[in-house]
Amino acid sequence: MPNIPTAQSTIFFCCDLQSGFKSSIYGYDQVVATANKMVKLAKVLDIEVVSTTQYAKVFGGIDAGVDLDLLGPLKIPTIDKTLFSMVTDEVKAILEARPHVEHVVIFGIEGQICVLQTTLSLLSLPKKYTPYIIADGVSSSSTFELPILFDRLRQEGAVVTTSESLGFQLVGTSANPKFKAFSAFVKETKAATTRAGEVLLLGKSV
Repeated sequence: MPNIPTAQSTIFFCCDLQSGFKSSIYGYDQVVATANKMVKLAKVLDIEVVSTTQYAKVFGGIDAGVDLDLLGPLKIPTIDKTLFSMVTDEVKAILEARPHVEHVVIFGIEGQICVLQTTLSLLSLPKKYTPYIIADGVSSSSTFELPILFDRLRQEGAVVTTSESLGFQLVGTSANPKFKAFSAFVKETKAATTRAGEVLLLGKSV
């Protein structure tokens, strides 16, 4: 039987989306737009969000375009790290304190480094987690890395999907009491979602 993610079994990971990387990441603005979309989705569906920074002293904090404060109590304080993987001791403790979590949704940068190593770390933990990678919310300094990355992630056991597809999967049914708010959210973010897909997945000019 498939292991289907629900809002109750899911946590979001926002990986190192820092303004200090802006000049080196392809489609950076689109990654930020999708990350902000995922934050809004988390708010609608009551999903907690873990965020990390990579050596914030040098690369700065989470980009101001990602409105983590919108989350209120769903926002877990940002963890600074030097490890490339997000799965630090602090993040392991967050997961261990939430035994209901089985699915981890990952978006951010850089794809072939921190997103990949976060995924591999999750898959190596004693508890079985299924990582979901948001393809329209991940990028790299080199675009050739992305298709290779997504193939590798699938081979390792992660699910590569899109922000809209995952959103509908988490809602599950139009009978969900949150569907009306979710439907309004989908319409609100449609243009940015299309643009992110065109740039990050179809290679259209930024």
